[in-house]
Amino acid sequence: MGPKNFFIAIVVATALAAGIFTAVRLNQPAELEAAFALPAPTPLPEFSLLDQFGNVVTRDTFTGQWDLVFFGFTHCPDICPATLQILAQVKQQLAGADQEPPPRIVLVSVDPERDTPEQIGRYVAYFGDGNLGVTGSLDELKKLTSALGIYFEKRPGEADNYSVDHSAAVLVIDPDGGFSALFSAPHVVAEYTHDLPILMAAR
Repeated sequence: MGPKNFFIAIVVATALAAGIFTAVRLNQPAELEAAFALPAPTPLPEFSLLDQFGNVVTRDTFTGQWDLVFFGFTHCPDICPATLQILAQVKQQLAGADQEPPPRIVLVSVDPERDTPEQIGRYVAYFGDGNLGVTGSLDELKKLTSALGIYFEKRPGEADNYSVDHSAAVLVIDPDGGFSALFSAPHVVAEYTHDLPILMAAR
């Protein structure tokens, strides 16, 4: 990794850890409105989690299609359902515009203590068909989040009445399983439907 790419990687990781992303337009296609395209896709690390059906999820699960990956949890009161609803609208609009196949929506739980495969499966189903819910052990989750610069932290509460702070970015994973771009909050449907076809065509 060259000095410039290393610097960009540090900026991305730092911003994600803070739950924000400042638009650093280095080597960005001029036509992109909101997405930040990494200079080169970052391969996903080795990890082992579970999907909503109890199947093992590894980095190979993220090959063969475009994925929009959000890290959240099913007890999230606002940011998570709002973001997933936006992604559902994006997927629907892209499908209607003959962008086939549209990206898959993936929710990776940062609350594996409460989010069983069954729980996360019911949750992602609210936002349409074909979505992937991912959960598993905290140790395996941290392998993925640490490599991608995703921040999350459990906030104390009584018994199961607690919350989890987490990054609000949506990561774009390309069909080779590479982290290739991201969208930071606030998320806007029109920005996704404009930028995603550009990112997908540029691969």
